[in-house]
Amino acid sequence: MPLPLEGIVVLDWTIWQQGPACSTMLGDMGADVIKIEQSGTGDPGRYLLAAGGHAPEDVPNWYFEANNRNKRSITLDLKQPEALEIVHALTAKADVFVQNFRKGVSDRLQIDYETLRKINPKLIYGSATGYGKEGEESGEPSFDHLGLARSGIMNSVGEPDMPPMSIAGGVADQMGAVMLAYGIMTAIVARERHGIGQEVNASHLGSMTYLQALSVSMKLMTGTAMPRTFRHSAFNPLWNHYRCQDDQWIAFAMLQPDRYWGDFTRIIERPEWAEDPRFDSMATRAANATECVALLDEIFACAPRKEWLQRIKEDGADLIYTVVNSVDDLPQDPQVRENGYIEEVDHPQHGPTEMLGIPVTLSETPGSIRRVAPELGEHTEEVLINVLGWDWDRIGELREKKVI
Repeated sequence: MPLPLEGIVVLDWTIWQQGPACSTMLGDMGADVIKIEQSGTGDPGRYLLAAGGHAPEDVPNWYFEANNRNKRSITLDLKQPEALEIVHALTAKADVFVQNFRKGVSDRLQIDYETLRKINPKLIYGSATGYGKEGEESGEPSFDHLGLARSGIMNSVGEPDMPPMSIAGGVADQMGAVMLAYGIMTAIVARERHGIGQEVNASHLGSMTYLQALSVSMKLMTGTAMPRTFRHSAFNPLWNHYRCQDDQWIAFAMLQPDRYWGDFTRIIERPEWAEDPRFDSMATRAANATECVALLDEIFACAPRKEWLQRIKEDGADLIYTVVNSVDDLPQDPQVRENGYIEEVDHPQHGPTEMLGIPVTLSETPGSIRRVAPELGEHTEEVLINVLGWDWDRIGELREKKVI
């Protein structure tokens, strides 16, 4: 079965997460991703676990593995002119070039868009940045935490009296990667239809702003952004989450609460609330939200979550609800398993290893995990021979000069 991006060659000159996760997405969909790394050091993401005191043999480097599967690694000393020749030769055969270095670095090394497009006019050149291509701060460095901060999302999570709050998991980096991959795939379609290459830029700031599209749109059109809210006084008590007796949480999301209120009161064994003037409509529940939520807190605290889920299921009511998971819960979630959002791969060093699966399914040309993250420079000779057609004598000379 063919892969969606089979035959697309991607040159991946990226480090850490925002850039590498983008090219991983392309690799998951079948692109041949060639990761260009500096000789001797490589992507600093390779050493993140070691900095935390873990030896390489202890556990898989989850950070590097997540961001670099489905890639081949070549090492080059980019300070040497022969290394630049290799990059330019690969560019002539590539479809996409992805980079996330600080503004000016690619120009200095002569692997910027203007230089590479002269070699390959149909090249798609993707850049992952912190604050966008334009403006006084376009060259400023950025990491995930700054993406969360600058985008305003730190002041969107949590409750009104809380300080700005971070979000675990490299969310801004991942969102920047997703948007850059989206832009690159769109540019691939544009090239197929119109025959043109182009530069694609996605930033922490732009991506995280778009993630909050509804709140930002509300601010633009009404002058007010969506505010943080207190759980204990949720305007709609059926758009809220409640702690059960076993310290597990259950969440409800009913935007038309009057449609569900009668069934809900029956399940919680308070059918009289359907006619109670304090709670008999969305308006009265909103006016008495603090009291309503407090009463519901008491009720849900009387039974474990499993019992509440069983009650709802046995009643047959068409409520809109789910469990509140932690990341620890996700690997055991049956929906995660059934949909392949977690997959097991055979890791050459660690044996059967579970990895994050591919979140988008295609019925006829699905993506796949075909190889784990590469060792530093693992495929240098392979790429020079198979992609560029160079012989062993030439490769040997490059080895002697420490170009590769």
